[in-house]
Amino acid sequence: MKQKKVKLKPPSWFKKWLLSKVDFSANSSDELVLRLRAAQNKNIIAPNSLSMMEGVIQVDTLKVRDIMIPRSHIQSVFHDDTYHDILKLVLKAGHSRYPVLDKNLDDVEGVLLAKDLLKYVGREEEFDIDDILRPAIVVPEGQKLESLLSHFRRSRNHMAVVVDEYSGTAGLVTIEDVLEQIVGEIDDEHDHIDDKLDIRKHGNGRFTVLAGTEIDVFNDYFKISLPDCTFDTVGGVVTNEFGKIPKQYEELVIEDMTFRVLRSDSRRIQLLEVQTAQAA
Repeated sequence: MKQKKVKLKPPSWFKKWLLSKVDFSANSSDELVLRLRAAQNKNIIAPNSLSMMEGVIQVDTLKVRDIMIPRSHIQSVFHDDTYHDILKLVLKAGHSRYPVLDKNLDDVEGVLLAKDLLKYVGREEEFDIDDILRPAIVVPEGQKLESLLSHFRRSRNHMAVVVDEYSGTAGLVTIEDVLEQIVGEIDDEHDHIDDKLDIRKHGNGRFTVLAGTEIDVFNDYFKISLPDCTFDTVGGVVTNEFGKIPKQYEELVIEDMTFRVLRSDSRRIQLLEVQTAQAA
């Protein structure tokens, strides 16, 4: 007999306790964050829990373009590539999903899952990419992350191709990219192979930069000289210039570069948008 699934609900005593400790009658997201931080200061909410709560709130304000892997960093395969050529790329890159192109990045035919290559081990001559090609999900770069996450859940896809206003490929976004906005950076064995991947170029002098990017890496990339004697990371320099932990969307100018906070919590900056003076 098939057992009926029962949805677990939080015990009523816990709900009453939480409502008695935290004031949720805020009129804006900023006010709600302040009240959550006040609850954390009273040790009602753990610091890690507060960070995730703030991340959930910020997901509703960020857009796909703020977190996507830019076009210049996309690793893809071509429809006519051989099995061995694709396998070499997969072994080198270490990703689980790759867009499959016809002629260029603006002609995405589908998505290849690395695990699907296993069925051809020992019979590589029978390889036919069309047999394992999966449809590509396409989303606009201006779509909100909350909407994207819902799209991922409904479609059961983990990666989407991001297009600009002219329907050209602007980048890629994965469900991991969205979840990182809530739980923080999710590192695996393939992360940080190249420190410059922490700096993503989006065109027109606009970049997104992880706040944990080392100063020497940042300086080398942009050919500038932010001070590196006191602070190890870009986030440290920007926080010092603000004189506080800045809120989301606060900005300042350092050496003709505009730094805008895309994501932060009560303890640190997490993600920055950098606009250079050479913007079009």
